[in-house]
Amino acid sequence: MRTEDLEDRLLSAYASRSRLSRGRLHLEQPCRVRTDFQRDRDRIIHSKSFRRLKGKTQVFIIPEGDHYRTRLTHTLEVSQIARTVAKALLLNEDLTEAISLGHDLGHTPFGHIGEEALNGVFREGFKHNEQSLRVVDSLEGGTGLNLTWEVRDGILNHTGSTLPATLEGQVVRICDRIAYINHDIDDAIRGGILQVSDLPGNCLQELGYTHRERINCLVADLIGSSWEKPAIALSNEIQKSMDELRAFLFDRVYIGSEAKKEEKKGIHVVQYLFKYLTDYPQYLPEEHRLKAEELGAERAVCDYIAGMTDRYAVLQFTRLFIPSPFSV
Repeated sequence: MRTEDLEDRLLSAYASRSRLSRGRLHLEQPCRVRTDFQRDRDRIIHSKSFRRLKGKTQVFIIPEGDHYRTRLTHTLEVSQIARTVAKALLLNEDLTEAISLGHDLGHTPFGHIGEEALNGVFREGFKHNEQSLRVVDSLEGGTGLNLTWEVRDGILNHTGSTLPATLEGQVVRICDRIAYINHDIDDAIRGGILQVSDLPGNCLQELGYTHRERINCLVADLIGSSWEKPAIALSNEIQKSMDELRAFLFDRVYIGSEAKKEEKKGIHVVQYLFKYLTDYPQYLPEEHRLKAEELGAERAVCDYIAGMTDRYAVLQFTRLFIPSPFSV
């Protein structure tokens, strides 16, 4: 294929080549027009799981304003930043984009607090990166998307203790953090949780005083520090400043701030739904009832709740637990 030939000629020696992919879980005939990584990207974009990201919390739970980030806009920002880095490093931009677009497909309603809530009641434990892999391997469309090994590896290891095996996956892992640190600052300022003057002065001096300046600084440093190297990393100085900024957000925004005041309600919704539906799986939608018979109620209910948007979770909680008006 012409595109694969161009990859061989133009990409870095450290880049992943589509024709050298370790393959899919199930063999398929190759496409005459698109590489395997391009097909993976397209499958993710056309999936229901991807569309549902627009209704899932990033930081603010069911915000009233239209300009706060959702899990979908976060995903798009990660993709844009990661593609910029991959292109500059002569890595495989299609693989980078596919991993970026799929990395959060398994996220729960109500953001990370929903993840913690499910992890607290599901005996097997719950991590959104593992659930994202489960979505693309078996849940989406009932049989999964049958993605390539490289995309699946990048999705699973975009967080956690294991680094992605490809440099493209490593790019996404760092750009995910670059994106959420900076857009969460932007949303917190918009929501009145922070003022620019609250941010650590030494971090601003190192990284930049505006959203644009910080992202430009981090992206330029990541490219410069990783050029023609077999691993992706920021310089020590910039990494230290980014880590400090992230720690500041945990202290001032992610834990106990006004942005999180609805979290206890979110925990309540997730855990009550889980306990009730595992006791009464007959109230699950038909496809999940069948899964409960095959895999057990807890696994089926966990998958069902993890796939919900914030509003759908509240709607189901209301339907099951809030008395309806009596009519005569």
